[in-house]
Amino acid sequence: MGEWGIALIAAGSAIVGSVVTGWYGRSAGVRQAEAARHAGDRQAEALLESVRMTLRGADGQRAVALRRQVYAEFLGAAEARLLTERSGRGGGGGDHELSLQRAYAGVVLEGPPEAAAAANGLLEGLRRHDSLDELHRAKAAFVEEARRAVAALGRP
Repeated sequence: MGEWGIALIAAGSAIVGSVVTGWYGRSAGVRQAEAARHAGDRQAEALLESVRMTLRGADGQRAVALRRQVYAEFLGAAEARLLTERSGRGGGGGDHELSLQRAYAGVVLEGPPEAAAAANGLLEGLRRHDSLDELHRAKAAFVEEARRAVAALGRP
């Protein structure tokens, strides 16, 4: 074999070696890029889930605050009506009745049915001019249902 033959064999070996090395390098690069893409997808999904959880938590807190406010408004209106009725002072009986009815409508809309039923019991007791003991029992029943309803919203 002459020098040309040896040169051709060396050149062929170099070319074949480069092709094989390039092929393996390309395959490794493709696998690495795919792994990086999957890792990025998992990281993005984890971030999105974190944002979703944060938003659900914020929505839950807003719902609890709204429910608590609605119940407090009803209790305040009921107390104002009771005070006006029992003391005979303060006038505004129609205003108190309107405020009480509006606050009751808020409780009915906000729910749950148990809290609305307890609010209705207190409202009807006020309208029937029940005794103070009966009204206090009706108020306590509403407060208990209101607390239960607020606590139920606070649970995941």
